[in-house]
Amino acid sequence: MLLGRLQPFEWIVASRFLREGRMQSLFIILGIAIGVAVIVFMSALLQGLQSNLVKRVLTAQPHIQVLPPKEQVRIQHGKDAAWHLDQVQAPQQRLKSIDQWPAVLQMLRAMPEVRGVSPAVTGSTFITRGAASRALNLTAVELPLYQQMVNLKEKVVTGQARLGASDILIGIELASDLGLGVGDKLLLQSAAGVSSYFVIAGILDLGNKGANQRSGFIALHSGQSLLGYPGGVTVIDVTVNDVYAAEVVAQRIAALTQLQADSWIKTNAQFFSAIHSQSLANTAIRFFVGLSVAFGIASVLVVSVVQRSKEIGILRAMGISRAQVMRVFLLQGGLLGFGGALVGCFLGALFLQLWLFMARAADGTPMFAVSIDTVMLLQALTLATLTGLLAALAPALRAARLDPVVAIRG
Repeated sequence: MLLGRLQPFEWIVASRFLREGRMQSLFIILGIAIGVAVIVFMSALLQGLQSNLVKRVLTAQPHIQVLPPKEQVRIQHGKDAAWHLDQVQAPQQRLKSIDQWPAVLQMLRAMPEVRGVSPAVTGSTFITRGAASRALNLTAVELPLYQQMVNLKEKVVTGQARLGASDILIGIELASDLGLGVGDKLLLQSAAGVSSYFVIAGILDLGNKGANQRSGFIALHSGQSLLGYPGGVTVIDVTVNDVYAAEVVAQRIAALTQLQADSWIKTNAQFFSAIHSQSLANTAIRFFVGLSVAFGIASVLVVSVVQRSKEIGILRAMGISRAQVMRVFLLQGGLLGFGGALVGCFLGALFLQLWLFMARAADGTPMFAVSIDTVMLLQALTLATLTGLLAALAPALRAARLDPVVAIRG
């Protein structure tokens, strides 16, 4: 059989052929090593870049937001009434509480794909400080649960991440514009005319100037009273185990709860499209590098078949089967691929360390975290070995089909 058990004889012949053409073997191993090094280096670099970009996008927002369903027009046709679509106007969307939200919360927590959930109330308010006033997008949360969505403790510049009944956290730009500091009092007034005083417990840097100018956080019960949702919530934030499966999970949540579920993939469609394009580019690089490696191995082994046709004929005349001849050349291809992949993995890791040493931010820290995954190295080894075997298939078939008499005569 073609893929039968390899015998010591076949190992001896394959290694001898490789040693006799050591310069050819050395060059093809070097070519494979460079190809594998490119795959390892580019894969690790793009993976680190994507992880850094996704982390930056998700650092200030949950993976999924569950919202009340949108209000829709319901047309009732009378017997003598004629309605035209151009006369129908969609109703204004109003913020409202999620019906039976504790039950929805329990349902979401029971889903295996969900890592954490956090109820919240959101709304627009006015913040007043003396004669100055600013619009504020207020989010009322239970801090321990919201920490699973957005780590506010890491974003505190001064003060501390604390949300008591009268505490508020605001952005650093808003604090600078109004000359505010930790311990200062603010008057918040909702659109319904309800107002209340809050004390600044901490000042945050949310990583975005616009968010730092408009964002504020208070305790959930305080927000329910201020924004006019006693006992209710307007949004449920969700984090999932696999961020790239957020849209699939969101669609499942919408089907189960009949609520609106928006994932970060949907709300950042252009960004996700760019991430997907990077993944496609990485796959294309792997494919063309693997293709060039395959042609290199095949060309070397074809030359080897031509150069050793007499030796192959003698081996066939001595009783060596066609399958054994094929296994000799397949073994050469596998050894070339595996040996080149080992060297390539080492070179890829070395290039990556050099890049991390040279590519630094202004403060001397690495631009983003990059690590070499063991699984990726194993995949590179497997891919290169299989590529060597497949590339050796055509030369192996040619060698096996040589007629012993014709090969010996030359």
